Amino acid sequence: MKKDNFLYTFAKQIFKFVFPSRLVKSTRLFIDLYSGKFAYSEDCLYTYVHADFLTDQKFMDAYKKGHALMLPSWGDYQFRWRAYIVCWVAEHVRALEGEFVECGVNTGMLARMIIDYINFPSTGKQFYLLDTYEGMAAEYSSQDEMQRSKHMGYGRDIYEQVKETFASFNVRVIKGVVPDTLQQITAEKICFLSIDMNSAIPERKALEYFWDKLVSGGVVVLDDYGFPGHEEQKRNHDEFAKSLGVQVLALPTGQGLIFKP
Repeated sequence: MKKDNFLYTFAKQIFKFVFPSRLVKSTRLFIDLYSGKFAYSEDCLYTYVHADFLTDQKFMDAYKKGHALMLPSWGDYQFRWRAYIVCWVAEHVRALEGEFVECGVNTGMLARMIIDYINFPSTGKQFYLLDTYEGMAAEYSSQDEMQRSKHMGYGRDIYEQVKETFASFNVRVIKGVVPDTLQQITAEKICFLSIDMNSAIPERKALEYFWDKLVSGGVVVLDDYGFPGHEEQKRNHDEFAKSLGVQVLALPTGQGLIFKP
């Protein structure tokens, strides 16, 4: 028995010496990924943690409608956990006073999901969707931000397409550059603010403009907060939050959340 234990321990130490732990862990993750052991593996997030929302038919139906609006250049890219966070926040603030605002809309994927998921028409609220609908604005974006925009396939004018998507809902589609269009928001109170403009200056301006309008309990969703390549946006978000005595909640989806006290 002792001899067997000695041989086992000896073999284990040799294995550790020959195969560094980092290599072993990487190999295990690679095997788990392709064997389907992960509960969730998309959109830069790989986890064994339960993803029960994937069995929520209401969410999956809403996600399907939004995902159908995805730009052709994105292929079949999936981002269900990130989408679920946005839908969860929308449901969380549904009963609060105030309207919904999304800055950085693209084709309206997330807004379309929210409308179905929380039965938005029944809320009596208005949804404001702000975007250029034709890519980044050079006057408010760095060269790196502009290059990333082109790489992601933005640039084609989709304004009319978005207007058609939301024509039957209480949605106001506002075309133009943030912060120049912010004054067009007539709502005095908002409860939901989604920010996804891939550019630090417009995002900071939007936060500054809407914060006082955000009701107590309202939530800000920062789409790019934790993603590599978006460090300047993160610094701006953190500085803004710190100046107000609040914190950004970083999520493994790459998003950040700010709850209004």
